[in-house]
Amino acid sequence: MSNQESANSETAKPEAADSDNRAPVLSVRRLSTCFRTDRGEVTAVDDVSFELSAGETLGIVGESGCGKSVTSKSIMRLLPKRNSFLKPQSEIMFDGQDLAKLSDREMRAIRGNRIAMIFQEPMTSLNPVFTVGWQLDEALKYHTKLNRTERWDRVIEMLDTVELPNPHRRALEYPHQLSGGMRQRVMIAMALCCDPEVLIADEPTTALDVTIQSQILRLMDNLKKKLNTAIILITHDLGVIAQSADRVLVMYAGRVVEMGSVHDIFHNPKHPYTEALLKSIPKAGPKNHGQKLPTIDGIVPSLYDLPIGCRFYDRCDHRQDLCMGTEPKLEQHVNDRTVRCHYPVGGEDS
Repeated sequence: MSNQESANSETAKPEAADSDNRAPVLSVRRLSTCFRTDRGEVTAVDDVSFELSAGETLGIVGESGCGKSVTSKSIMRLLPKRNSFLKPQSEIMFDGQDLAKLSDREMRAIRGNRIAMIFQEPMTSLNPVFTVGWQLDEALKYHTKLNRTERWDRVIEMLDTVELPNPHRRALEYPHQLSGGMRQRVMIAMALCCDPEVLIADEPTTALDVTIQSQILRLMDNLKKKLNTAIILITHDLGVIAQSADRVLVMYAGRVVEMGSVHDIFHNPKHPYTEALLKSIPKAGPKNHGQKLPTIDGIVPSLYDLPIGCRFYDRCDHRQDLCMGTEPKLEQHVNDRTVRCHYPVGGEDS
């Protein structure tokens, strides 16, 4: 999407997405999230902007501590008010409303209803003292006008939709009676029971084995196609991104360093950090047998002591003198790519 198209579609409502797939359901602009600590204020998410269209999956990747989960919780307004806040320029536009400016009551009407979230560890997100059916019923009771019988029918329908075996029985069981994969399916059912326009999945497959992980990703993809739900998929697993995402946003030290289509990111990375992440993926095949897996030396810089120039400078194999003292801007390149680098890999237009 060009800058001009983006500007023209910023306030478009979700219903317009069917006729114009470029119309954003969610538009995040200049999102900056700060935390108050004993050592002063730190900016965990710094000037992040992106758009999300109906039926699209946007993957957000990066190492631990890069700001992925803080970004998602900022959108959902789930960060504690006592020690966190959004900077005034932050905008989270959804259906003509700025979520950053809504009251808690107004946000509760949207959260879990029109924008839903799947958390990383379902065992800590589900209440252990209530059955999974009761917990789905509570979400429906709060956000819909269905009566008790209709709600219970919807509970069974959603558990069946997420391919939970024997949904009538499982609805009467407690979270500890289910496997990790089953609990994650319950979380997906809970997130989707009100037919949200946006689904945020924060590391939804991290604690699952490879087989169950594949099933969960396939399930999310099928539901996206069926309901035209827009998905933000947050993960550090590039294999998951390659399998599921349409576009990719790469974050480092709280900032966006690259954004583009999943094909362009994987086949022609422009930022040295993206390139390094891709090189660190294990590769199968005889020629790779016994080869040492490439790693990225060093660690993500502390938010209390960020470098003056490029935040990736100390770990970058392509660094030059300009990078040490001048922070690069996020600039548009060919094929709707945005890159924050003075010296993009392969040149600016390759």
